[in-house]
Amino acid sequence: MPRPLPTDPDRPTIPPPVRPAPAARARLRLPRSRAARWAAAAGGALLLFAAWEHWGTATAPQRYVTADVTRGPVVRSITTTGAVDPVITVEVGAYVSGTLQSCSCDYNTQVKAGQLCAKIDPRPYQVVVDQDVANLATARAQLHKDQAGLAYAKISFARDSRLLGKGIVSQDTVDNDKSVLDQATSQVELDEATIRQRDAELHAAQVNLVYTNITSPVDGTVVARNVTIGQTVAASFQTPTLFLIAQDLTKMQVDTNVSESDVGTAQVGQKSTFTVEAFPGRTFTGQVSQVREAPITVQNVVTYDVVVNVDNSDLALLPGMTANTHIVTADHPDVLRVPLEALRFSPRALTPDAAPKGRHERGRAVHVLRSDGSIERVPVTIGLEDGKFAEVTDGKIAAGDQVVVDEVTDGAAPPHPSPGAQAGPRRFGGGGLHL
Repeated sequence: MPRPLPTDPDRPTIPPPVRPAPAARARLRLPRSRAARWAAAAGGALLLFAAWEHWGTATAPQRYVTADVTRGPVVRSITTTGAVDPVITVEVGAYVSGTLQSCSCDYNTQVKAGQLCAKIDPRPYQVVVDQDVANLATARAQLHKDQAGLAYAKISFARDSRLLGKGIVSQDTVDNDKSVLDQATSQVELDEATIRQRDAELHAAQVNLVYTNITSPVDGTVVARNVTIGQTVAASFQTPTLFLIAQDLTKMQVDTNVSESDVGTAQVGQKSTFTVEAFPGRTFTGQVSQVREAPITVQNVVTYDVVVNVDNSDLALLPGMTANTHIVTADHPDVLRVPLEALRFSPRALTPDAAPKGRHERGRAVHVLRSDGSIERVPVTIGLEDGKFAEVTDGKIAAGDQVVVDEVTDGAAPPHPSPGAQAGPRRFGGGGLHL
């Protein structure tokens, strides 16, 4: 047995600790397993999520973004790009080769038909003309000589023929005179053909000499000059282009590249509008004059040239400008229209009045916001569409009605404005708030 400690009358007595009973210790023991701790945490998170869902549903009612039903134009068009070009452009080239001796036409020069624009050194061609003139003179002199010989041969043949009848000359002499006469006749014919040949050569040389003068074939404006004085022009294999002359800059055309998916709706006579970067605030108008059937294939992309004629009386348009073109293929000027977003809108929670009730109402429809904050599904018949608006040809809606284009909840940022939803003020249903 342990010996008891001696007691000190001045030292305080500390009572022994009290230990709980075994059953109480079991009740106070905390869960120690990891699975039990994860289960408790998951249960708490589930309760928090359920409370948050209940609070969010109760405090975040749906609100609707609306746009006005309006009357106005619905225009369908082909959007494409093209280049502004003169209606008639003449390339002035050189038929003969040589050194450019003078140049009297420059950029933007107004020229008349037949006006001299440049001149190639004519001296080499003048030499050829002089040689051909001498050759022609030689041929004519030879003709005169042979004509004299022909005349003598005719006289000899006639005299000997009479003497043969009197027995003075032999038959051989007469036959020889006949042969000389035939040869002289043929020589004269040969000389006449030679003269015609020399005359043709002289004419060709004279034509080449004239071609050393580069003249304008039409009245117009020089828009390009590709040569300078002293430059050698070589026309051996192909005609070089020296000047580019636009016949009339007051009449221009836009050569547009229309894709094969849109060319079927392009027709002659359709109206067109376009803009150029030089005049961003101005819209030019024109008319389709030609839909060319020749395909233009670039990297397996097929396009067609649709030509738009435009008046350029003020000479604002210059050749080569890039035109952003809209070709109007259909135009309904004053119709009832709704934004396309209204046709694509489908509410997440339909009210009883908005639910479809019949087979006809399962087609295209819009949702109209009523005064009590509810929305109603209204079936409509759609006509022309232009990418922003759709024409309503039949339906129980009128101008001024509010059609729903989107829905948001309280606290959420409203959607960005779209072209279709800008037809009228953007409103949020349920509270009458205006943006």
